[in-house]
Amino acid sequence: MRIGLVVDSACDLPGEYFGQHHITLLPVTVHIGEDSLTDLRDEQETLRFLRSHIAERGADAETSPFTVQQIQELFLSKLVIDYDYVFCLTTARSRSAIFENATQASFAILNEYRPIRAAAGHDTPFALRVVDSQNVFAGQGVTAVEAVRLIEGGEGAPKIRARLENLALHTHAYMIAPDLHYLRARTRKRGDRSVSLFSAALGSALDIKPILHCNRGETGAVAKIKGLEAAAQRLFAFAGERVRRGLMTPTLCLSYGGDLAEMRALPGYEDLRTLCTGYNIEMFETVMGLTGMVNVGKGALVVGFAAEPHVFE
Repeated sequence: MRIGLVVDSACDLPGEYFGQHHITLLPVTVHIGEDSLTDLRDEQETLRFLRSHIAERGADAETSPFTVQQIQELFLSKLVIDYDYVFCLTTARSRSAIFENATQASFAILNEYRPIRAAAGHDTPFALRVVDSQNVFAGQGVTAVEAVRLIEGGEGAPKIRARLENLALHTHAYMIAPDLHYLRARTRKRGDRSVSLFSAALGSALDIKPILHCNRGETGAVAKIKGLEAAAQRLFAFAGERVRRGLMTPTLCLSYGGDLAEMRALPGYEDLRTLCTGYNIEMFETVMGLTGMVNVGKGALVVGFAAEPHVFE
C-alpha cells in the first residue's frame, strides 16, 4: 500500500526534510496590508521577510490556510493517484481552521476519487485520515517525523493511525516568547485575551520571558524567567532532563524565529545537542515557519518532544 503524508506549513521541520521524505505541504498565506507571502517552508524566504519592513507590521497580519476547495483540488488532482492512503496531519484545531477545512474536504474527496483513480489505472479504494496533532510548530514536527518513520518502515495504515492519535496526546511544545507586547497584540487580533496589557507592560519592563507550554491543544505559561539567555538555558536544561528520563520517540525538534546561528549561540544549546547525540535522539533544527513567526514574533524559541505527563521544573 502506498501511504502518503500531508502537513500544513506551520509544521516546523527543515525545508529539505519535506522533499527528502515526499511530504506534501498545505501552505498558509500571510497578508500584511497589500503584501501577501505564502509560507512554503523556505527558510531563506522567511529570513528575508524578517529583515524587511513588512516584519515591522507582522502583528497586524492576517493568515489564510488552504480552503476546503483548495484541499479537494490538491487531493483529486494528485494525491488520490499517487497514494492509496493519505494521512493529513494538521496543526492544533484549537489554533487554526486547517483541521476543519481538511475534514470537510475529505467528504467530497472520498465521494469523487473513483473515476479519477480508475482513469489512472488504479482499481483499488483510496482512503484518508485527518489527524489533529493537538500541537504547534516544533511540537507538530515531532508527530510528522514519527509518521515518516512508520510509513518508511512499512507499517500498515491502522497501526500508523493509532500511533499518531495516541502520540498527539503526549506531544509537548515549550516556547519562549521574547516580545510580550507583540505577543499580546497578535493574540488579541486572534481573539485570545490570554496576555493582558498589564502583564505585557510589566514583563517587558522587567525583561521577564514567559515559557509557554502546549499540549492537547491547550497553551499556558509554566514559568516566567528574567532575561532571554537565562530562559533559554532553563528550557534547554529541562529538555535535556526529559531526554535523560526517556522520550516516547527518538526525536527532539527545535525551531527559532531568526537565524539559527543565534539559537545555537544561546547558553545550554550545545549541552542539549551533545546529550541528544549520546542518547541517540535525532535533533531537528529549523527556522520557524513564516506562519509561526507572524503569530508569536521574532526571536521565539520552541522545543518539541513526546513524553509521558510531567511538570516543568
